[in-house]
Amino acid sequence: MADAGESTTDRKEKIDRHIGDLAAADSKNGVLEAIDNLLGVSAPVGSPSTLDAIAQRYKGQADDAADVQDRVEKVAASGLPSVWVGSTGAKAAEVVAAAGRSAEQMAEAFRKASKALYDLSDALTSAQSKDGDGREQLRKARTMLGGEDGFFDDMVEKDAEEAERKRAQEIAGTGANFLYYAAQEADDAARTAARELNKYAAEARAGQMHTDNISAADRLVLADVGVAGGPQEQNELLTANDLERSGRFMEKMNAQDQARFEQMLADAKTPQERAYLVKALAAGYDVDEVGQFRDKIHGKDPYWLQQHLSPVVTAGDSKVDEGLKDDRSNRNTDYQWFGDEAWSQEGNTCVPSSTVTARAMVDPLYALELTGGPSGQEDDPDAFRDRLHDEQLRMHEEGDGSYTHWWSDVPNGVDPDGQDKIANGEISPHTGSSYEFQEVRGADERRDVLPDIEKSVAEGKPVPINVEGYDEEGRHGHQMMVIGQEGDMLQIYNPWGTTTWVSEDDFVNGHMDKASDHRMPDAYAVHLPADQK
Repeated sequence: MADAGESTTDRKEKIDRHIGDLAAADSKNGVLEAIDNLLGVSAPVGSPSTLDAIAQRYKGQADDAADVQDRVEKVAASGLPSVWVGSTGAKAAEVVAAAGRSAEQMAEAFRKASKALYDLSDALTSAQSKDGDGREQLRKARTMLGGEDGFFDDMVEKDAEEAERKRAQEIAGTGANFLYYAAQEADDAARTAARELNKYAAEARAGQMHTDNISAADRLVLADVGVAGGPQEQNELLTANDLERSGRFMEKMNAQDQARFEQMLADAKTPQERAYLVKALAAGYDVDEVGQFRDKIHGKDPYWLQQHLSPVVTAGDSKVDEGLKDDRSNRNTDYQWFGDEAWSQEGNTCVPSSTVTARAMVDPLYALELTGGPSGQEDDPDAFRDRLHDEQLRMHEEGDGSYTHWWSDVPNGVDPDGQDKIANGEISPHTGSSYEFQEVRGADERRDVLPDIEKSVAEGKPVPINVEGYDEEGRHGHQMMVIGQEGDMLQIYNPWGTTTWVSEDDFVNGHMDKASDHRMPDAYAVHLPADQK
């Protein structure tokens, strides 16, 4: 009996296997068995009419959001008094600007979600039609063959019977191919829709902050704050995960801590300072620790805050395709700097180095320890490099990393267990999600894991990925981080100190050399954020 609960990838794999059995069958009973197995694979499931109805509703909501945006922009154009309207210091102009951008993003999200559902509906309709045509061909072939042969009949096949069996086999093969094309179309469409809808759900960021301790106006402004140095929409300072965790932690505060934290937010000199305090809370620090952090960053300008607290800034032109270098890496690659020192590894420390930067992205107190030193006030790139080097070696030890030989102090890699140990010791406490190692050595496995990767990074949880390749010198391996997602593109941090973008197809089909170089094209493992703590 067909199982409607099996995944689209499972259907493809089963159909592909049964197609092979059908092609190899050299008896009537073998052909009949392959046909029955093909008919037993479930058809693409889902209701196109239901998807169309939801898509139409989203389109109407997009129009409503666009109307709100228009009205908010008219208010902004009319001029606003310089007064405080939020309980934590958001000005009227900030609130209105944030509301306008939020309405614009909402309208865009509803429009694109509507399109994603319409596209899924169209693809599902087409897939179900192909599948139906294929099943019709399979049933036709089965009818031509009649019932199964008995034991002795199956031992001898006359010329006419062989010709009829081969004709039925050819018709069944055509039908089986239709089933495969249908499964492929449904699989691709489901993945695309999941990617888009996960992204738009994560972008509903202000709504992630479930707390009554600060006003709706303040929540809106906090969700809108961008890191200095790049386009706001590509450099949101607070992730969906930051907003959800900070709201949850605020709800657990006693009255005294609530008052202290709200006063810190109200006294912040810039929206960025205010947002970094919220990020510190989201990273799991208590109010006393956040207060000490606040004393170090209070009054600093947005550029200083970015340099010391956000190791990665996404440039506005970072997704422009500028072609490949001779080593097959992307030309359009951005170095991430603190002064004139890059956030880069020293020696064979890609695992700890990528983890250091990933933790700094989610934990601003840790970032400030690295950039600003014990006082938090330093602006010394050389001292930063020394601290970065020490942290890379510390994490290498934490992950029980190997060395070039038994008396050496030169790092030589970390195995998968050690990689998980480092990620769970350094990143997990500040995001609330533990990491699990998963091999993805085939294209289908990589395709299967993409929605989980994209959902994680859309929420603000970096995903370590391992890449490898082989040449005359042997195996080359490396770890990088997926840190962003936009459409069908993934943003990759390479601990050589760079960020760049690759496509989903690059990840699936062995072109991760675009983010590294020609030696390491294949993603073979990921460390996925799992349970929420």
